[in-house]
Amino acid sequence: MDASHSRGRLYRLLLPLTAGVCAIALVSGCSDSDSASADVTKSASPHTTSRASGDLQADYQTVIKNVLPSVVQIQAADSLGSGIVYDDKGHIVTNAHVVGQEKTFKVTVATGEKELDASLVATYPEQDLAVIKLDKVPSGLKAAKFGNSEKVEVGQIVLAMGSPLGLSSSVTQGIVSAVGRTVSESREDGGTGATIANMVQTSAAINPGNSGGALVNLDSEVIGIPTLAATDPQMNGAAPGIGFAIPVSMVKTVADQIIKYGKVTDSGRAALNITGRTVVDDNYQPFGIALVTVTPGGGADKAGLRVGDIVTKIDDTRITTMTALAETLAGKKPGEKVKVTYLRNGVENTAVVTLGEI
Repeated sequence: MDASHSRGRLYRLLLPLTAGVCAIALVSGCSDSDSASADVTKSASPHTTSRASGDLQADYQTVIKNVLPSVVQIQAADSLGSGIVYDDKGHIVTNAHVVGQEKTFKVTVATGEKELDASLVATYPEQDLAVIKLDKVPSGLKAAKFGNSEKVEVGQIVLAMGSPLGLSSSVTQGIVSAVGRTVSESREDGGTGATIANMVQTSAAINPGNSGGALVNLDSEVIGIPTLAATDPQMNGAAPGIGFAIPVSMVKTVADQIIKYGKVTDSGRAALNITGRTVVDDNYQPFGIALVTVTPGGGADKAGLRVGDIVTKIDDTRITTMTALAETLAGKKPGEKVKVTYLRNGVENTAVVTLGEI
């Protein structure tokens, strides 16, 4: 997978075509609520249908009233993104690619036109998350309510809130299309190169400037941070209806640690504790991962792997690129044991590695 959505520009996720699978593009924000209304029409009177539609509209308006004041616009140098007020002390959580390398920002809250100054607390590019803090907390600043990732289900109606294309306090609607997606960003156009597990896939429209904003359920709870949209490599443009949000469980884990310690001290993410590069075979096809460095005392080192070894499998999963390695490890936990297949001087070997932590 490949992504692009630079600070203030949307990282477009590019998925290569495989047999029977369509590539992904920018989301369009369509919703299944229309088809649900059609079903009601078949079995209910026009009066009942109109009332049901009115109830849903009222739900939308209530959620917007509750959450939108907690969604901010972030200006970082010449780029633009969104953020969510995390607590009443002025902490704001957003995407790492929104803040980039900047240390200071201009923040506009939904309740006022005046720009507020903010400073970086810390970024965690490995999960594309960051926390900034308002230099002066205005009265009436409202922290968002954060939900439970375990309760996010396919088919739930959701709203995406942020500043797409600089249009602050914008809202789009859709549904949760899937959960548990593993997605990799590219480093092009300012991307962090993060591989993120358990992402929420949504049909709610995500456009440039939405990054770092809020994906919200009808209980007025933030369930994710919109981060990626996708592009169709065949059409060389957006393929509507597919975007991705970082799950709220990871958002809270990272933000809490940054606020308490100024950095992430426990990522919960597995690693071989190596650096590597993708190597190709005689036909110039990706073949495996050549180890460039092996961290002393890390999982790979303790298992006997050395610089120059070429990793080709993790358990039964074929590893051909660094992205494939990252996506495979995203589904593992630190301390878990895996069987690593590798080549040394052309001879295939295996080793049991106890995974370390990023």
